[in-house]
Formats: sequence, structure tokens, C-alpha cells
Amino acid sequence: MTVQEIKLQLTQSGNVELSALLDLYRRDERAGVRKLVSDVEKRQRALLKEQARLEAMTAYEREYGHLGIICGIDEAGRGPLAGPVAAAAVILPADCRILYVNDSKKLSEKKREALYAEIMEQAVSVGVGLVGPERIDEVNILQGTYEAMREAVGKLSVRPDVCLNDAVTIPGLPSSIRQVPIVGGDAKSHSIAAASIIAKVTRDRLMREYEEIYPEYGFAAHKGYGSKGHVEAIRRYGATPIHRRSFLKNILSLE
Repeated sequence: MTVQEIKLQLTQSGNVELSALLDLYRRDERAGVRKLVSDVEKRQRALLKEQARLEAMTAYEREYGHLGIICGIDEAGRGPLAGPVAAAAVILPADCRILYVNDSKKLSEKKREALYAEIMEQAVSVGVGLVGPERIDEVNILQGTYEAMREAVGKLSVRPDVCLNDAVTIPGLPSSIRQVPIVGGDAKSHSIAAASIIAKVTRDRLMREYEEIYPEYGFAAHKGYGSKGHVEAIRRYGATPIHRRSFLKNILSLE
């Protein structure tokens, strides 16, 4: 067989057949075949490492799974100068394992978008809450975040028994729902990580839409965070309706 034919064979093989083929082609003296074998083995090692990481991220889901339906909750956008704060609540099937799900901040935009679609497809239910700038200015960002989280839970089609939260205990949720705050939860819990991706992608998409309305501010690039270019635009053009005025006191002369 040619190197290209062997490559196709390896690509199309199932796990059991692949193992036998690798044993066979390790004895092939052609450099091209040896590289193919090396590349496949490297990908297999990476996959096993990812599967182990993901299994470790389901520790909380397994610990509390006997209590009923598990929901992961996280937010995106507490720090920006503009735009809403977004929260997501995600219920995944108990046996669900979505490869490469992780803290959204550790993923590229392209990867987040791909995982967003997969999470939405596999999830039992997803709820998203948004709280805008005016409300954030009225009640402060922490309370606005809690409101977004309660809204996200309220939009679930299935009532959770346990909420795994990224670092917080959410006031105002029904007392029948057990809350488990996990510091750094978006890197420790499969469900919270999934929620972080949904919240981040939802908010980023909104900020790209605001770019069309307010092109001078560059929202598509910085997503409302306080980049140098964003701060300069605020000083030059003033605040827009989507800016959090309580966040701008050190930039503009606001009472």
C-alpha cells in the first residue's frame, strides 16, 4: 500500500482495528509511514490526556449526582465598561462528556463557538439571563450578576436539584435547590465550564452586534472591556446608552 492509502486506512479505522494496524505499520521502514504512525500515536496520547482531564472535571457532578439533577452556573461580563452581564445555567446528561470543554477564558473564540453549538445540542436544558447597564448602575454589578443568574435558572425547562456555582451562593433561589459554590469552578466542573462558554459566547455575540450601532468604540474587538482604545473612544465621543456609567467615573467627570 502507498503512504496515502495507509493514511486513509488509519483515518477510517475504529479503535480496535487501529491498534492492530499501528502494530503492523511500526515495522514498516518507510519514513512516511513511520511519521504517520508517530502522528497517530501522538493524537491518541493527547486524546487520552483530554479524556482524563474531562473525567476529573466531573468529580463534583458525580459527588452530588445522587441528589438529583445537576446544573452548572457561570457568568460573563462583570468587569467591562459597557454591555450587559450575562449568566448561563446548563444541565447536561449525567453521562455527558464534551471534549475540550473548559473555562471559557482558556479557549479561543473559534473553539468557544464550536463548543457552544455542541453544548446546546447535547444539553438537557440551557437558560440564559442578561442584565443591562442601567440595571447594573442601579443595583451594582454584583447584584446585577445575581439577577442574571436567577433569570438563567428560571429559564430552564427542567428544575435542578443542585446548582454548582462558580464561587458564589446566589441569593433568592428556592431553598429546595442546593447550591455548591466552587472557587475556580469553571476550570473544575464540566457543568460550570459549559455554562461559562454559553454565557461568554452569548455576550460576545451581543457586543459584535453593538459594533454595528456604535462603530467608533470597537466593541467587536474588546467586547466592552477597558482597553486603551476603548477608553480613548469614551473620552472622545462620550458614553453610549450601553455604557455602565457607574464604571466611568474615573474616565469621565460623572457624578
